[in-house]
Amino acid sequence: MTTDPIALAQALVRCPSVTPADAGALDVLQRALEGMGFACTRLPFEEPGTDRVDNLYARLGTEGPNLCFAGHTDVVPVGDAAAWTVDPFGGEIIDGRLYGRGTSDMKGGVAAFAAAVGRYLQKHGKPAGSISLLITGDEEGPSINGTRKMLDWMMETGERIDACIVGEPTNPKALGDMMKIGRRGSMTATLTAYGAQGHVAYPHLADNPLPRLTEALHLLSASPLDEGTPHFQPSTLAITTIDVGNPASNVIPAKGTARFNIRFNDLHTPRSLEAHIRDVLEEVGGAWDLKIQVSGDAFLTPPGELSALLADAVEAETGRRPELSTSGGTSDARFIKDHCPVVEFGLVGATMHKVDENVAVADLEGLTAIYARLLESWFERRGARA
Repeated sequence: MTTDPIALAQALVRCPSVTPADAGALDVLQRALEGMGFACTRLPFEEPGTDRVDNLYARLGTEGPNLCFAGHTDVVPVGDAAAWTVDPFGGEIIDGRLYGRGTSDMKGGVAAFAAAVGRYLQKHGKPAGSISLLITGDEEGPSINGTRKMLDWMMETGERIDACIVGEPTNPKALGDMMKIGRRGSMTATLTAYGAQGHVAYPHLADNPLPRLTEALHLLSASPLDEGTPHFQPSTLAITTIDVGNPASNVIPAKGTARFNIRFNDLHTPRSLEAHIRDVLEEVGGAWDLKIQVSGDAFLTPPGELSALLADAVEAETGRRPELSTSGGTSDARFIKDHCPVVEFGLVGATMHKVDENVAVADLEGLTAIYARLLESWFERRGARA
């Protein structure tokens, strides 16, 4: 029975599972889970024009309540391999730290939960409810053939989860600093202003779209979208590029394009933000094209039983009461929140996606103890013992 998070994390890291490749990572995890009695279902998904992605749903037990752990075994690319001081997929332990791509984000978290289940089973046996894992290979990629499709499959097959822990690295500096009870939404707007090309010496014969473009960007970015809420920081708008593509200094261009991203709290929706942008464009005037891409809506799991039980477990093991936060980027919790309460808690994320990504071995043990304590309190609260 798997109870050692270190060895399992090393085995997972040694699989070079850069999205969308699995490289054997799910096989490693499936063997560990089947050894504890989990029923495992592989869920490969593919759409035309997209890469095939393998995913895994594993469940121990058939009755409710079903406590789920969600995560991913895919990782971002290594980047400049020559800049690493270790083999990115070597899983080496040096001075009490485990090195390798995915140690923090988030193979270490997956290993810690699997080991926590093993320790729970050794101590208590199987609960009367269920424990499940929802593991995708498409979190670091486009997120098309991963968690969303797995949740659709669960709905179709009658699989229900009652609460979910997402094991993303949530702690800024030390294990126990922070858990996430929601996330800001994210939308990217591509804005093109149109005019008429002409000679710079005869601007009255042309229609320069660039002053309108810069005016619109100023109006959109100069005033705050809001002042934040009790659980969310203020929404932000960041201009990421302005492109004209004009190689000539004596030509007024016919168009200019800008792109900006809005990270928004639960005071807004993508529809309300698009309406705001269009109001600004109407105020400025001229011909425009606006394209919107939404990565996820803002959401919040209000503080309640799940976050309290997890915070209690964290405090018991680390002596820290974690901050309840909604900061950071998006995660697959944005899909799970439509199915059940979801909170995120994992390792320290200081080195995620960086060269020489690593985690403290002590933190892997600490996270395993936290997850095991959560399993105990979750099922004890329901009297769900076999």
